Amino acid sequence: MHNVLKKLLSFLFYFSLLLIMSSSLNSETSELPFKIGEKLIFQVNYGILNGGTFTMSIAEDDSISDHKCYHIRSTTKTNKFFDMFYKVRDEIDSYWDVEKLVSRKYVKKLSEGHYKQYRIHHYFPEDTLTQYVKHRKGKTIKKEFKCLPNAQDALSIFYYIRLHDLKVGNSIYVNVTADGRNYVTKVMIEKKEKLKTIFGKKDCYKVHPVLEEGETIFKQTGEMYVWFTADEFKIPVKLVSEVKYGKFSFRLKDAKNVGLKIRK
Repeated sequence: MHNVLKKLLSFLFYFSLLLIMSSSLNSETSELPFKIGEKLIFQVNYGILNGGTFTMSIAEDDSISDHKCYHIRSTTKTNKFFDMFYKVRDEIDSYWDVEKLVSRKYVKKLSEGHYKQYRIHHYFPEDTLTQYVKHRKGKTIKKEFKCLPNAQDALSIFYYIRLHDLKVGNSIYVNVTADGRNYVTKVMIEKKEKLKTIFGKKDCYKVHPVLEEGETIFKQTGEMYVWFTADEFKIPVKLVSEVKYGKFSFRLKDAKNVGLKIRK
């Protein structure tokens, strides 16, 4: 009886979150805060050392199961100096439903030093199902399980947040299914700060994504913060990820096809 009640309460909780998120999106303008073809290029620093680049881009792609999708892509690449110690060449692809703004497919190709892995999520949001496949060291792991309603992946969440009206003190709850598991991410809009950016000095929202169970979204041991411009475009201009042995910072160093003018 206890387990049945627990499952019922969990269902009601996730269903309530879905209604809240849907009403929040419906109140937004019909225009997207980002342009198709937008490309964001970040310089990655570990402490004072320049470690490499992180790039995010969004384009229209072929359909997934007859559903037209945006193709969101990120690449992470260490520079020549760090390549000598720990070479990183990561590629992540997210296929995001144009109409429903939910994940349809998520592909993760990891190459970090000697660590190699290939993961794929196939999403079936109409049935709240996902198929997860992980390839590593010649082994393949497959599983199918229930995903959360309106599920995002770890890349589409950056664009999903930009669809919302960000206000200091508010929180956005996002259902995420990625890397073979479900979790609810609480995105807290902590404060507004003025930052020096490639667009000049800009007011920015400092956002703190935290999993409901207290972890951070990318499973690092510390905290993660993202700064979005406080305008209609909500461009991420800075990310900070704290890890056990230091801090990674991502600063936007170049951008293409964005709504703001770059100032040299």
